[in-house]
Amino acid sequence: MKSNLLDELMTLTEEEKEILEFKNNVMKDIYTSQTNFVIESEKFLSKDHMITLRKHTRFIDFPKHKHDYIEINYVYNGNFHQRIGNEEISLGKGEMVFLNQHIEHEIKACSEEDIIINFIIQPRFFEFIFSYLNSENMVSDFLINSLYSSTQKGQYLYFQVAHIDNIQDLMKKIIDEMMRPTLLSDSSIKLYMGLFIIELIKNSDKIVKKHTYSMQHYLIVEVLKYIEENYRNATLYEVSDRLNQTHYSLSKAIKKATSFTFKELLQERRLNKAKEFLENTTLPIAEIVDKVGYENISYFYRIFKKRYHLTPKAYRDQ
Repeated sequence: MKSNLLDELMTLTEEEKEILEFKNNVMKDIYTSQTNFVIESEKFLSKDHMITLRKHTRFIDFPKHKHDYIEINYVYNGNFHQRIGNEEISLGKGEMVFLNQHIEHEIKACSEEDIIINFIIQPRFFEFIFSYLNSENMVSDFLINSLYSSTQKGQYLYFQVAHIDNIQDLMKKIIDEMMRPTLLSDSSIKLYMGLFIIELIKNSDKIVKKHTYSMQHYLIVEVLKYIEENYRNATLYEVSDRLNQTHYSLSKAIKKATSFTFKELLQERRLNKAKEFLENTTLPIAEIVDKVGYENISYFYRIFKKRYHLTPKAYRDQ
């Protein structure tokens, strides 16, 4: 990584200059258009991207807020003090915390030497590494739950990984690619992020703050994992048998936890997968329909257009 990146990050932003000059409060309109302080990804992410980063604004306390995305706070230099839920958390250089879109936190003002990198990530960004995830792992639990807006209450994971060289090297490569983009940066970031998550899973013993999960939570995570792995032929009856549950009770639990039925979750995954095939392959549409588990092409066209406001052909052409 180029040695002058820290100097670049130490440079005052326009927002920081205004804070120092006028002693402003947090300018909420930079972060949200809502009455409640929910920081919106669309303020920082274009529609074509699922991940970005920004330097956390120094010199000012951030009041209690949530996000509509997954956030990673990474301490590039100095320290970082925040209150997550009801707990005071202090991070040192090289440490990080993952926060899902349901957790509230408030942040104490950072000094000039405190350089915090905030990653803004749409939960679906992590779909591409689901095949590597094990539902018994807290990292994969966190990511799977974050894909479904009602699955889990506020969650965070605090990693004391400053001494894990592989994780630090990958984090710095990701930051470098995002701050100094090249033609291959998008592909590199996805590759590095996949390796980064796998390294975190390998070092799950470094998670300081852990959560206990109810049996219902375990069941829902297993259902979501089952859909991810078996979307082509998945059925409620099969997953009920696998989990030794009645299909009726499991159906109720899914609806209560996610606000969606099993059929709706399955359809969403199939449509997302079809969209990936249209974007990344030249497969005939009829073959894609079969690959994602639909037999009736007309029905597929109808639900695809309802979901994405374009026919599959028009979506691919666009």
